Amino acid sequence: MKALSKRYYRVLIYIILVVFPNLNLKAESGYRLWLRYDLVSDPSLLAQYRSVCRELVSEGSSETITVAKKELMGGVKGLLGKDLQATKSATNDGCIIMGTPDYSPLIASLKLDSKLKSLGDEGFLIINTIVNQKKCIVITANKDIGVLYGVFHLLKLLQTQQSIAHLSIINSPKIKNRILNHWDNLNGSIERGYAGLSLWDWKTLPGNIDQRYIDYARANASIGINGTVLNNVNADAMILTDNYLPKIQALANVFRPYGIKVYLSAKFSAPIEIGGLKTADPLDPTVIAWWKAKVDEIYKYIPDFGGFLVKANSEGQPGPQDYERNHADGANMMADILALHGGIVMWRAFVYSSKVSDDRAKQAYDEFKPMDGKFRKNVLIQVKNGPIDFQPREPFHPLFGAMPNTQLMMEFQITQEYLGFATHLVYLGPLYEECLNSDTYAKGKGSTVAKIIEGKLDNQSLSAMAGVANIGNDTNWCGHPFAQANWYAYGRLAWDPELSSQKIAEDWLRMTFSSNEKFLLPVKKMMMDSREIAVNYMTPMGLSTLMDGSHYRPAPWRKEKLRSDGTSTSFHKADSLGIGFDRTKTGSNALSQYFPQVEKEWGDLKTCPEKYLLWFHHVNWNYRVKSGKILWDELCYRYYAGVDSVKGMQKSWNKLDGIIDSERFQQVKMLLAMQEKEAEIWRNSCVLYFQTFSKMPIPKDLVKPDKPLDYYKNLKYNSISEKDKREKPN
Repeated sequence: MKALSKRYYRVLIYIILVVFPNLNLKAESGYRLWLRYDLVSDPSLLAQYRSVCRELVSEGSSETITVAKKELMGGVKGLLGKDLQATKSATNDGCIIMGTPDYSPLIASLKLDSKLKSLGDEGFLIINTIVNQKKCIVITANKDIGVLYGVFHLLKLLQTQQSIAHLSIINSPKIKNRILNHWDNLNGSIERGYAGLSLWDWKTLPGNIDQRYIDYARANASIGINGTVLNNVNADAMILTDNYLPKIQALANVFRPYGIKVYLSAKFSAPIEIGGLKTADPLDPTVIAWWKAKVDEIYKYIPDFGGFLVKANSEGQPGPQDYERNHADGANMMADILALHGGIVMWRAFVYSSKVSDDRAKQAYDEFKPMDGKFRKNVLIQVKNGPIDFQPREPFHPLFGAMPNTQLMMEFQITQEYLGFATHLVYLGPLYEECLNSDTYAKGKGSTVAKIIEGKLDNQSLSAMAGVANIGNDTNWCGHPFAQANWYAYGRLAWDPELSSQKIAEDWLRMTFSSNEKFLLPVKKMMMDSREIAVNYMTPMGLSTLMDGSHYRPAPWRKEKLRSDGTSTSFHKADSLGIGFDRTKTGSNALSQYFPQVEKEWGDLKTCPEKYLLWFHHVNWNYRVKSGKILWDELCYRYYAGVDSVKGMQKSWNKLDGIIDSERFQQVKMLLAMQEKEAEIWRNSCVLYFQTFSKMPIPKDLVKPDKPLDYYKNLKYNSISEKDKREKPN
């Protein structure tokens, strides 16, 4: 009877774990991100995986190889429900061999040099082969960090339930520096952070190494991110003092085995604020000497310190222009000092001066284009994806392609500053992909933004991409469960800017939620549509910057007396004739900053893509757009379509009850309900406000707002999404 009972329970457990893998056995907090090593649900694949993942030969004893071995063994145990047996040689079929030829005689004997030659320090090779007459999987690379990346890739194949019977994977990053920019402040708050407080607990460092620091490093390494800027670009000079350097050293020590370098945002006026000097003039010998001593001190703590990120002469931040010097003077001074240690300078091109301009979109180009070729080789100019400021949609920045003798890097925003914070489901993969695939025509057709930042177009060896992080100390890291996908997508595209955002979304869903096709198909569509949906209910047809000061709420009526070039009204320029910003030759002429092919296409009303129409043109309310509708009607229909699409996302999501864990299902359900209400506020605010200029009725088949415009102008919001304003208690 006991034997029967044991057999019964074994069968029951098998049914629960394998036949019905989505049965909710435990709550899912979202903490594990996409590194969920739960039992593979497909029985046939599970059997295949178990047959080829029996033993592990791991040769090499570095910290990186040690964490790679730990990750692989833990991942396999969770995914396959059995341990990998550590051995010293391939004794059975189903052995995984990992290491580099330098430290693994087994791998060296395979003579893979020709395949490894092109992979650099971070690339990896995964193959099925025969070793000692046994069928094995080999994970190898030139350097240990490549082996770790290969381990994460193999685990991803298992998580996404791909066949591993015929592996021949050669993979290396197309961008050298793949960096997260944390906008974390020393008091624990995060500027534009919507997922709690900073991960970095400066009060308990360096003594307390939180497990979360290790898991942060694991998550980044799993998607190829190899650098992190720990502090806000609006920097506090105190981060460079010896009070903080031991704390930063402790974090660097945690991150190093995972291939992650530490960088810091440096305040240009630091020689004055913490150095006691009377000037921060980059050409002053005492200032140069101060920075040299400070950099030498940093490298004593952190021998592989990556370098500085600098925001200078923008939004009130100090910089070289305060001393009648230019950006190249400031960047090159730091670069020359960092070059002695192998460090780099990332100098932001986000410059909004104190002077009111006729068009903010022109400022970065006007300041930096004349300095092409004047920056040191270890300087990267960090350029936002668009010329304004992380709007729901912008055309690509005109600097891309305009500075062939200067190394430019991309700055994307992962945190959803202008896209509903962490309350709206907006997958940013399509936004990144749209920008990266944009053709600048810098050297003829095919001169994409991706090729420029990869260094392909101008044969530049230093390349980089930055993403403004959306990570906080919330249990699930990013606030909204789907906001994790933006961190994931950024990392994957930083590794390879030519990947498909749709494939990335599918991988993320399989790893983070489920491989159940009933879940995958509708939710992948939700993700791929979500950015366009948000554009429709916020800023359709090329409108931009309609938000209030929080960057969250609609305020197309916003006027500020201090600056006339930074208000909502200055960007949409609605009047009785029409709406939109004329950036052609009859307006600000910002279009002239693009190459002739782009200028010609976008400068003509008939050929300008409608997604950029009102970005570049002031268009009459009665103008017939491609749908055949007049512009006013088309705007109305797009605003309404945005809200209707959010309702559609809700319906799709609600049908998934029971397919995934209840905790995350309920959280997303509630957030989608919130998103619907806020999308309606966006729609009604904008349609009613713009109607005061068009003087036209809302199309008859659309439900009219039940409140007047003044209601929306005076609407009071709670601060549920404004977590960046919280501070740690003293």
